[in-house]
Amino acid sequence: MSALLPTIASPQDLQGLSLEQLEALAAEMRQALCKVATTRTAHFASNLGVVELCLALHRVFDFSRDRLIWDTGHQIYPHKLITGRHAAFDSIRTRGGLMGFPNPAESPYDLFMTGHAGCSVSAALGLASGDSLRGENDRRSVAVIGDGALPSGIVFEALNNAGFLKKRLIIILNDNRMSICPRVGALAEYLDVIRTNPWYRGLRDKAGDLMKGVPMVGESMERMFVNVKDSLKATLHGGMLFEALGVRYFGPVEGHALPNLIRYLELVRDEEGPILLHVLTEKGHGFKPAEADPVFFHTPAPFECDDDDCIIAVRKSSVRGYTDAASAAISDCMRRDERVTVMTAAMCQGNKLEKVREEFPERFFDVGICESHAVAFAAGQAKAGCRPIVDIYSTFLQRSYDQIFQEVCLQNLPVVFMLDRAGLTGPDGPTHHGLFDLGYLRLFPNMTVLSPADEFDLTAMLDWAMAQAGPVAIRYPKAVLETAVQDRFGTDRRPIERGCCEPLCDGHDGLIVGCGSLVSSCLQAADLLREEGLEVGVINARFIKPLDHRELLERIEAAPWTVSVEEHAGHGGFGSALLEAVNDGGLTSGPITRLGIPDRFIEHGDRGELLADLGLDAAGIAATCRRLAGRETAAACSTPLHD
Repeated sequence: MSALLPTIASPQDLQGLSLEQLEALAAEMRQALCKVATTRTAHFASNLGVVELCLALHRVFDFSRDRLIWDTGHQIYPHKLITGRHAAFDSIRTRGGLMGFPNPAESPYDLFMTGHAGCSVSAALGLASGDSLRGENDRRSVAVIGDGALPSGIVFEALNNAGFLKKRLIIILNDNRMSICPRVGALAEYLDVIRTNPWYRGLRDKAGDLMKGVPMVGESMERMFVNVKDSLKATLHGGMLFEALGVRYFGPVEGHALPNLIRYLELVRDEEGPILLHVLTEKGHGFKPAEADPVFFHTPAPFECDDDDCIIAVRKSSVRGYTDAASAAISDCMRRDERVTVMTAAMCQGNKLEKVREEFPERFFDVGICESHAVAFAAGQAKAGCRPIVDIYSTFLQRSYDQIFQEVCLQNLPVVFMLDRAGLTGPDGPTHHGLFDLGYLRLFPNMTVLSPADEFDLTAMLDWAMAQAGPVAIRYPKAVLETAVQDRFGTDRRPIERGCCEPLCDGHDGLIVGCGSLVSSCLQAADLLREEGLEVGVINARFIKPLDHRELLERIEAAPWTVSVEEHAGHGGFGSALLEAVNDGGLTSGPITRLGIPDRFIEHGDRGELLADLGLDAAGIAATCRRLAGRETAAACSTPLHD
């Protein structure tokens, strides 16, 4: 039973606690994290690893006035527990509850809604600069960034600028030797040298012990030691990376020893200019199973454990998702063609590419959280004669917009983009919903864009894409592949042909054109309407670009009305492409209603609940069709995206 945690209404309540009480509070916070993880999928190991860091930061700084940005943001849970949200913590990642990432709407202690890696240093530097311009020089700006995010290109852009501007900025490098999977790259190796150098760490520890034994040792002695230590290390390593960029380096510091951590934060708090404090933490710290397997416990399925932190059961699901099907299809392509490579941006686990990595280690490339580099890197491989597959979440691919344009489409290179998590991603919320990819991908000349309705489509589309001479993008959701859905499509399926749709059923009363995984809901809606005497046709669009300008447009022109359905933002999406084609073709069609995501950011929640709220489930699609057919009832009324 928690004793201290319920008493923490704000970070100010930490000031009166002893170190022993802070350590007891850390244990209670870990219990709260474990409680949530046993009930739902949540970010877990990363949060366990920053409990002491979170407490130390709020103990040393006053973030009601100072600035704090958590990079990526999935390790925000301890911060939420002590910033007035403990009572609502059980609601995290549920519809209407706390968000699993920072959210300024929840608390003034959350400055940015951060869900992508690497941007914290830039934003924190901007805050420091803005405060300076406004004469508020007493404010401190702190960015907490993980070692997995550190190699992101924008981080080095920010470090370069910080070293030049010399504003007061504190960068906390939370080094747990992990991204989601173990970190990769030369920078990771550089950090390992600092972390594991026995001479340096021995000097630091012995000198620290010596200072503890000297009466009346003040901060000046410790500062002197830090300066000597940094000089020695610069000599040993031939110049330090961060120091060369004009950012003073302190550390590394043990991140789970509260007294030492607090002392170092107090040491750097009032330093002038940009500072980087290197903090060593353990992902999953304090929960033995997570310490042993931080990859699995990054976002584990709900689990049960006993009083000794031994896992009793993990509620694993046996169902397959689109991501499973994509991974299997990629493996098949790599077995058939030795030119095929695959690359991901630190999301090997999320993209379920572990087996690909094991089977084809020389043709698998995890580039770290560097999406722009991944795309340009793939373009280089394609130019050299390889057939690269770039497997990245839809929301993260946005970070490589310019490289898709310049290095891939402009050169018309055969790079295949697999856009995982395209659509609503459920409890991850607005930072991760992949709702904007069609709005930019379909604009690029030479780009072909497809969206599969089921596993048959996904596998066949990838096979087709690998035979094309230019770039192809395939978008698919974070959703389950249900057996019933496959049965609904039948066995007599059309092959994938460039720019060709797939009519699934006919109907003279109206037409539904589905894009991607929502085609199944379109078929369900047609079944509901058929029971009411309405015969509505359904088409699986398959291609967003190029559209089927023959059969699809002919059927739209012949239909009394048409409804397009997509799991994408309405502006610039599939429905917009459909209207453009109808207009450009000079067709005299009946009314066309677009169903999609409205022009607002969508909250977190169960994907099925969100689709229902937006009128994108079978019932919502059927309600829109009834209205267009003049059969609308008050109970069945639905509001379309556009008419």
